[in-house]
Amino acid sequence: MKMEGIFTPIITPHKADGSIDKEAYEAMVEFLIAEGIHCILVGGSTGEYYAQTFDERVEMMRFTREIINGRTQLMIGVGATRTDEAIELAQAAKDVGADSILINSPPYAVPTDLENAMHALRIDRAANLPVMLYNYPHRTGTDMGPEYLDRVGRSSNFQAIKESSGDINRLHMLARDYPHITLGCGMDDQALEFFAWGAKVWVCAGSNFLPKEHIALYEACVLENDFNKARRIMSAMLPLMRVLEQGGKFVQCVKYGCEIRGLQAGPPRSPLRPLNKEDKRLMDETVRTLRTTIGKILSE
Repeated sequence: MKMEGIFTPIITPHKADGSIDKEAYEAMVEFLIAEGIHCILVGGSTGEYYAQTFDERVEMMRFTREIINGRTQLMIGVGATRTDEAIELAQAAKDVGADSILINSPPYAVPTDLENAMHALRIDRAANLPVMLYNYPHRTGTDMGPEYLDRVGRSSNFQAIKESSGDINRLHMLARDYPHITLGCGMDDQALEFFAWGAKVWVCAGSNFLPKEHIALYEACVLENDFNKARRIMSAMLPLMRVLEQGGKFVQCVKYGCEIRGLQAGPPRSPLRPLNKEDKRLMDETVRTLRTTIGKILSE
């Protein structure tokens, strides 16, 4: 699998009663494929996997594969607190024909690097699929340190890492010391810095509703090597990134962004609550300005 491009951690649309809206979900997948997304990631935190049952997660894997039908790549997130459950999810991903899996540290357990690496390697043995690691210590409580990276690197399946620590020194370390692991941006407001240091992948929730704009930054940096153009695009995107991150309403903002684009997203599952009117107004204004500004840049 070629781990390059924009990877979209797809939302899970819900009906008013909290059940999964499969018709709206299919429309989301079709929208992303039509817009040229390079990979759809199912089972990410943006998709609210933590609020789903095991059976729901497996069903969404199967359903997504059926819709995609080979038209773009499919990555499955297999994050779970228990190693055994993560293994079962990885085996299910293999069975449905996923192109790759996303492995994060088990949340709350706070394993050592050795324990965390053994967790990842057991999942790898069960699935034998290309792997993207997901380092997000603010959510999991655990950093994927050098001992972890050295140990998992013994398997050629570990091909990329989505780095979401926000620590610029880790970005430098990964780029310099682990060039065999494809660098992936997991901190949206650092996307330009990641690309400058050789990242080939951007796993970005905002691409659920602004796919062309995110693809534009990737292409300016990676394909065109035009960082003057890229800085202008990034500057236009930064206000959105600030809005997405403020107040702990990330998933809600992404889902409302989809609503702005005419895509049915529905409410988040409990304990999250939908945005209020002021939050929606700010999102409306921010998205409108961003699209206008980047549209002008791309038309030059």
